[in-house]
Amino acid sequence: MTLEQFRWKGEFPKIGIRPTIDGRRKGVRESLEAQTMGMATAVAELLSSTLRYPNGEPVQCVIADSTIGGVAESAACAEKFAREGVGVSITVTPCWCYGSETMDMDPSIPKAVWGFNGTERPGAVYLAAVLAAHAQKGLPAFGIYGEDVQDAADTSIPEDVKAKLIAFAKAGLAVAYMKGKSYLSMGSVSMGIAGSIVNDNFLQEYLGMRTEYIDMSEFVRRMDEGIYDPEEFEKALAWVKENCKEGVDNNPEEIQQPRELKDQNWETVVKMTMIARDLMVGNPRLDELGFGEEAQGHNAVVSGFQGQRQWTDHFPNGDFMEAMLNSSFDWNGIRAPYLVATENDFLNGVVMLFGNLLTNTAQIFADVRTYWSKESVKRVTGYDLEGYAKEGMLHLINSGSATLDGTGVQSKDGQPVMKPFWEISEEEAQKCLDATSWRPASVEYFRGGGYSSNFLTRGGMPMTMARLNLVKGIGPVLQIAEGYSVDLPDHVHQTLNDRTDPTWPTTWFAPILTGEGAFTSVYEVMNNWGANHGAISYGHIGADLITLASMLRIPVNMHNVAKDRIFRPKAWSLFGTENLEGVDYRACENFGPLYK
Repeated sequence: MTLEQFRWKGEFPKIGIRPTIDGRRKGVRESLEAQTMGMATAVAELLSSTLRYPNGEPVQCVIADSTIGGVAESAACAEKFAREGVGVSITVTPCWCYGSETMDMDPSIPKAVWGFNGTERPGAVYLAAVLAAHAQKGLPAFGIYGEDVQDAADTSIPEDVKAKLIAFAKAGLAVAYMKGKSYLSMGSVSMGIAGSIVNDNFLQEYLGMRTEYIDMSEFVRRMDEGIYDPEEFEKALAWVKENCKEGVDNNPEEIQQPRELKDQNWETVVKMTMIARDLMVGNPRLDELGFGEEAQGHNAVVSGFQGQRQWTDHFPNGDFMEAMLNSSFDWNGIRAPYLVATENDFLNGVVMLFGNLLTNTAQIFADVRTYWSKESVKRVTGYDLEGYAKEGMLHLINSGSATLDGTGVQSKDGQPVMKPFWEISEEEAQKCLDATSWRPASVEYFRGGGYSSNFLTRGGMPMTMARLNLVKGIGPVLQIAEGYSVDLPDHVHQTLNDRTDPTWPTTWFAPILTGEGAFTSVYEVMNNWGANHGAISYGHIGADLITLASMLRIPVNMHNVAKDRIFRPKAWSLFGTENLEGVDYRACENFGPLYK
């Protein structure tokens, strides 16, 4: 597909493997060459066979041309990594090396060191020494040290080491991929929502991203002047008519829009979807049509659409546009989602980007709207909550912008899942469409009309809800809640859902309670949530988010991730070992934003 190939026009960051070695020749270094380079090769094979880029291709690794025994070879490795587009580095060694001479000194590249746990050579001694050098120089690195002693001839990578290598590489690639990309702000502040006050300093200093801005009038210009592919529009409109079933109009009859206007709105929202995508990533077809400037796009990996109210008081709302772009398929087939934040909430958009880069799956944007206690549910419906929701649940619902992948009708081993696009079948994409109806928007909210996606997420999916907040005097803080989607009896869902806007998609979510902090009850999770929105990812990825946040120097203010799953740079332990939440804040403040 030409458009998708154009979308991925830049190079993806590579993982650099640095095999370091004892520099003493005439016996010592020579005896270690094969083992050291073998470790590098094994790590490269592990990561390339496990991880994929956002376009589905295997991650590429670059190994230094030689083992690194001193500063000259370290410099040669750095030069090669720069040429090859390396964005993440992993140093491996089975032995003692000269720490400050062999370490990676690039301040903006996430870095880790694996020191082989063996008794024949002191790889663990080098690991401790070089991590101390990293801390002393203000270049925090992740330390990887296997729990069990290995024999010198053992070329395998232990399972605990594998897990840390993969966790580090996943988060490191996310950091590297964001650098130099854009957040596209389509419009400005929506209804006074703080998250849509786009903070370009945060994006620049913490993520290495630039901020691009366009006024929503650009949509009108492109529609009026035909700055979109007319052939694709006809194809898209026909596909929408066949696959996007229109639902019941809940508006009072006297204010329902006439059929002619509803049909016109379908045409408008399809054009809006194409235009938003083209604004984000460009479209070579526009160049062929004589719009060379517009064909380039804004190099955006995530965007936000203000919508309310300056747009939606007159034009159809952005729900269809946002929902379809956030999904893993459209009229052009199955493809990676384009991330769009509702109401231009860039802080939620950034967390959607985090989740997408860590999992390669679509992300759900939702209001964290209502806490339902088991007592309240019993009072209203007569039903006793059970299973994951036995202690209460959260109603996640927003105006129809959530990804259609969030229906949960994709499956693996008989269980509901959300998959990377390359694992989704045509049948599963169709099931997502069939499970969704498009309800005419409430014209009391959206005077210009439009269509909101309406579906109910299947229960039983492991999910992680996260949110980024900005605090004056501190900066960004991240909060995380792992949990599960919940199934309710139809009449219970209907009764609860009808108390809000039933034209929107619903996910019933039960966070996992730990009995500590904000996770003593579902009420406390809701009570401590920092904003009105949350980004929801498939899977329990809280540990990966914590690792990523530490690389970016963003502290985590609440989470329910088990202590033994948390992986942060070794230097964090130098700020204390008891209150890890406080440790995280102190370390992030000390080292500061990655790109400042």
